[in-house]
Amino acid sequence: MAIKCIARLRSRRVVQDQLQTPNEVEAEGGCCWANLPQELLWEVLLMIEETESIWPQRKNVVACAGVCRSWRFIIQQIVKLPQLSGKLTFPISVKQPGPKDSLLQCFIKRNRSTQTYYLYLGLTNSALSDGGKFLLAARKCRRPTCTDYIISLQAEDFSKGTNTYAGRLRSNFLGTKFTVFDGQSPQAGAKMGKSRSSRLANLRQVSPSSNYPMAHISYELNLLGSRGPRRMQCNMNTIPATSIAPGGLDPTTQAELNPYQSTPTSFLSKSASMENSVSDQKNGGLVLINKAPRWHEQLQCWCLNFHGRVTIASVKNFQLVASPENEPAGPEHEKIILQFGKVGKDLFTMDYRYPISAFQAFAICLSSFETRIACE
Repeated sequence: MAIKCIARLRSRRVVQDQLQTPNEVEAEGGCCWANLPQELLWEVLLMIEETESIWPQRKNVVACAGVCRSWRFIIQQIVKLPQLSGKLTFPISVKQPGPKDSLLQCFIKRNRSTQTYYLYLGLTNSALSDGGKFLLAARKCRRPTCTDYIISLQAEDFSKGTNTYAGRLRSNFLGTKFTVFDGQSPQAGAKMGKSRSSRLANLRQVSPSSNYPMAHISYELNLLGSRGPRRMQCNMNTIPATSIAPGGLDPTTQAELNPYQSTPTSFLSKSASMENSVSDQKNGGLVLINKAPRWHEQLQCWCLNFHGRVTIASVKNFQLVASPENEPAGPEHEKIILQFGKVGKDLFTMDYRYPISAFQAFAICLSSFETRIACE
């Protein structure tokens, strides 16, 4: 009962704010809900955060953050980053690294008629049939010399000039090289959250309509027509290679961010272009490569163990791991960071983990939908 009552507080506050002028609200000391004892309020909000752990129930946690300033401050302290909790709560969570201890299970639905792709968070084992929590959407836009995938926080709004714009993926003419653009400057992300207005704005949006290169994806040409899955390589400019090592640099917790702030990235390549080599390691960026498949003699095909998450063979299926480059391979280079595979005609699973975010994982998977004869 208490949770149901608290879930209505945000809507009640909206009505109050509409009936009162800003001077009247300020004269009353802000919001009436702010006068609750802090110890009691902390215990109540903590109970809500722990019990409302999955969507759609988790929307109550978001509602509590919008009640008033004191509630929002406590929610900031209680709600942990996705890499620690394994939960996606606020819109900004799609730009933050995934959980460290396990893969976060999502799935992608494709609409062939509109060339639109929808990313959902898998809520249960039957999420593929029941539907999940919507995260991101992308629409394919063909141009004379390239192809763009506009990524949005809304399912039907793909305007670059709105607050729903998250970023885009752009390919070269052949569809063999891709660049992932973030809609928000990484330098600006670390400066957010200082004022109340900036924190409130960050609840409503993730990024403005700008473009900052954050990753490069390259598919290896298969001119000889050899059998096997596509070979790809992802240079994550904004993620340091040391982030996967035990005790390595964590770009999020290093800046002591809360769920309302963006993830700062100190490894942004300012002069990066689509034709830059993805193997350039001068800036120490993390490189992701295909996990080597094994040849199954009985089935006479290349096989990867997706642990039941992929059921249909396709050249689009892949698993990405961290490349050891010139260093000896360790256990951290065996962990699957991103896997993508087909389970239906227009249905695909996407599982990702730290150190990449849902936005980065989604962009990488979108590149796999491009048809490239020279790579197959």
